[in-house]
Amino acid sequence: MRTVYDLIILGSGAGGSTLAYALRQSGMKILVVERGDFLPKEPQNWDTQAVFGQRRYRTTEVWRNADSGRRIHPTEYYFVGGKTKLFGAAFLRLRQRDFETLEHCEGISPEWPVMYQELEPYYARAEQLYRVHGTAGADPTGPSRSAPYPYPALPHGEYIQQLAVRLREQGLQPFPIPLGLDYRDGGRCLYCKTCDGYPCQVDAKSDAETCCLRPALESGNVDVLVNAFARRLLVGPDGRIEGVEVEQDGTTQTLRAGQFVVACGAIPSAALLLRSKCASHPQGLANSSGLVGANLMFHNCTGMVGIHFTRRNTAEFQKTLTLTDYYFSGPDWPYPLGTIQFLGFYPLQHGGMPGLGRWLNSRSIQFFSMSEDLPDPQNRVLSDDSGQIRLRYRPNNLRTHRRLVGLATRHFRRAGFSLVLSRIVPQPQQAGTHVCGTARFGHDPRTSVLDPYCRTHDVPNLFVVDASFFPSSGAVNPALTIVAQALRVGDHIAQGLSQKSVER
Repeated sequence: MRTVYDLIILGSGAGGSTLAYALRQSGMKILVVERGDFLPKEPQNWDTQAVFGQRRYRTTEVWRNADSGRRIHPTEYYFVGGKTKLFGAAFLRLRQRDFETLEHCEGISPEWPVMYQELEPYYARAEQLYRVHGTAGADPTGPSRSAPYPYPALPHGEYIQQLAVRLREQGLQPFPIPLGLDYRDGGRCLYCKTCDGYPCQVDAKSDAETCCLRPALESGNVDVLVNAFARRLLVGPDGRIEGVEVEQDGTTQTLRAGQFVVACGAIPSAALLLRSKCASHPQGLANSSGLVGANLMFHNCTGMVGIHFTRRNTAEFQKTLTLTDYYFSGPDWPYPLGTIQFLGFYPLQHGGMPGLGRWLNSRSIQFFSMSEDLPDPQNRVLSDDSGQIRLRYRPNNLRTHRRLVGLATRHFRRAGFSLVLSRIVPQPQQAGTHVCGTARFGHDPRTSVLDPYCRTHDVPNLFVVDASFFPSSGAVNPALTIVAQALRVGDHIAQGLSQKSVER
């Protein structure tokens, strides 16, 4: 394998693989470096106990709480395709107002350096690339669109359709959740229960490997290096990144390129920049602002279960419905609340009584309430000299989130569920729910790490293209916005190449 490239991308998730795809015909020789391997196709892919009980695909890496020293077992998946190999494939756009300054009960969601209109064409391209199924105009708080969804929404099962009717009778506007699945005519999707949170054995899920990296590799201009951990980036005497130190199979080598992209995920990317500190970057690479690792955000998420003691849930595929009625306000509440989104099949715990578990699972529906987590510079990623990742995090906006959970509980009780249970997802103990914000983009190098095209202010040949760039988290799944921005960055890099060619 060659050791010198035009562009090296560290990470093969939604950001890294999409960027490789966007630049596959640019003439650049590109290497994608992935810490993990290709996720194997095996019976355990669709084995509920293996996936959720044994956590077969989650990393065994341990992080630490920076204040208490408590061990954190992160919800990280190191495979080609990154977290998209096991995500729920929900592809929602941020709302237009998410890009503007937005007042919340406990603080401010800041303005982005780009507005929705600038990203909208890339949202449309992202939906096409990731085979998104949806219904244009059905989302009551959805942003304007330049084109319909590439494919029609997935159909509701009878059970979900009846539930949608009962929610509409309460004045709500449930709509089909936009999903990235190969449910086209003749497509691979089996419409099965083992989707949300599972690897897909038949490649029907629109993950980054399937939709982007494989076609990029077929171009002949893109290579992938697996089981390779990027230890640190190396700064040359001219202030540019000249190489990346990679450990593979117990040996270390230096790979060189003209440009570098960090796309490891919001927490690992920040950790890589911090442990790449050197004489010219004593606080960490690209960290003159002191904001690398700062403004760590998750989403405030509460998993919820509606149990109906007499009505059986007959839906094989139940993740087809979502609600955004309370995205910007609620009853007697002028502040944004968030979304309520149906989940795939997550088995309920049964305390060692499998019969009870089967009974509960057959009479329940799983969904979750999701609210915005506001940026706080004190919430951050830290990395010590040993490379140990440490997180400092204090939840915020919980008053709003509890109100949303209360509304969801009330609506599902009115829809006929005898019992509605809820449990907030603990952060950062699980450290994996829509992580973003650790290297925010902006115009001012004093208040941001990246420029509006995700290039670091401090280092001219270094980009960060994953959820790190988010100045705020919104209250929808981040995957589509990551993909859209990666396509936008790809256009920017390609235009720079064209300009250099003209100048020559």
